Amino acid sequence: MSLTGAGKVAGVMGWPVAHSRSPALHGFWLAQYGIDGAYVPLPVRPEDFRRALKALPALGFAGCNVTIPHKEAALDTVDELDTSARRAGAVNTVVVDARGRLTGANSDAFGFRESLRAAVPDWHAAAGPAVVLGAGGGARAVVAALIEAGAAEIRLVNRTPQRAATLAKELGGPVRGVAWEERAKALAGAALLVNATSLGMEGQPALELPLDALPREAVVNDIVYVPLETALLKAARERGHRVVDGLDMLMHQGRAGFSAWFGIMPEVSPELRRAMEATLVR
Repeated sequence: MSLTGAGKVAGVMGWPVAHSRSPALHGFWLAQYGIDGAYVPLPVRPEDFRRALKALPALGFAGCNVTIPHKEAALDTVDELDTSARRAGAVNTVVVDARGRLTGANSDAFGFRESLRAAVPDWHAAAGPAVVLGAGGGARAVVAALIEAGAAEIRLVNRTPQRAATLAKELGGPVRGVAWEERAKALAGAALLVNATSLGMEGQPALELPLDALPREAVVNDIVYVPLETALLKAARERGHRVVDGLDMLMHQGRAGFSAWFGIMPEVSPELRRAMEATLVR
């Protein structure tokens, strides 16, 4: 990576932001492609967020990623929202155009779809019902991606039924809410299972979900990446399922922003995977 006075600059804005793996991700690509540019962490308090985001054009930034707790606030701060951000109800990628206007997007659905395709090349949405656990931001991205891919049936399981019903209504498509108590039964005949909750994440309660009813050919995806192999993925792997972890989604969702800011659509390579795995080791 080189950096001159003409270099392009992007970053990640959050509070706190020290935990973010985005600087490592984009830093790898900047070095790999020899780009004159930098990607920096931007710790911004919630009360300063709107002012900080609006300052990006004046500071010469090409844009930034937006992470917790700013994703929803960005919706009302940018000058324009693309379809992905409106559908997700949150912004995680901001691009500054030549006029200094801010466009908000959300690359989570792209990241989910591309990570699944890369890990399981023969996967297709029409293979059978998809079961999605959760109704938060991650679940919105997953369900949106599945609808776009042509899924014929999506079983949305959440601990709060009303949230699942609201999400199903907002996104439309073949989405059916399922009570949390029925989650094990919902796996019958499914071709894809996605955990889009925080259950199973380090420091969070375990996800209790027997997989007995899940067909062996079904793909199991967990968007959690700390730990890299969750209890769900371990159980699925032992049963012979093909599995996809959350690190793949994290890497793929970063590609769209990098392309917009630095002019190259980067690849997710085995070398990148190893570098990112190293950031997860304490």
